[in-house]
Amino acid sequence: MEPGESSYREERSRLPVALGAGLIIVGLLFGGLFLLTRKMHTSSGVVAEVKLPFGPAEQAYSGRIHFTDMHMAKATNFLNQEFTYVAGTMTNDGTRDIKAMDVSIEFRDPFKQTILKDSEHLIGPDTAVLTAGQKGTFSVSVEHLPAEWNHEYPIITVTGLVLQ
Repeated sequence: MEPGESSYREERSRLPVALGAGLIIVGLLFGGLFLLTRKMHTSSGVVAEVKLPFGPAEQAYSGRIHFTDMHMAKATNFLNQEFTYVAGTMTNDGTRDIKAMDVSIEFRDPFKQTILKDSEHLIGPDTAVLTAGQKGTFSVSVEHLPAEWNHEYPIITVTGLVLQ
């Protein structure tokens, strides 16, 4: 046996053990990440599935809700992510109070084709009821507007209502 041969065999025998331990650690990390993202998708999916009613009565009443005085502004957060805020006034010209309201916000391109559509809760458990004949303000944020956007205000359409 040569003088350096035993250290070479020891190093060679440690390589499979180190490789195996590394693969186990990487597997545990990926497994934990998978379970974490699966849990997050499951809990957020429940909220997204709850839709407000929008039957014939709600559809008829939606014509009495108006969105005016819209303003848009861009802002950047501390992570250097750009957001666009859409704010304005919503008016309830009807005779019933609105307890909850969902809307669709559509941004279009120069050919009037929808390029971004988002759903928002404008009135809900965390906001005040919009009483009959009253006005209220709204504000929503959009993370990314496509480059094809025509730079016009979005089209806001009522998609769900809970009336009192």
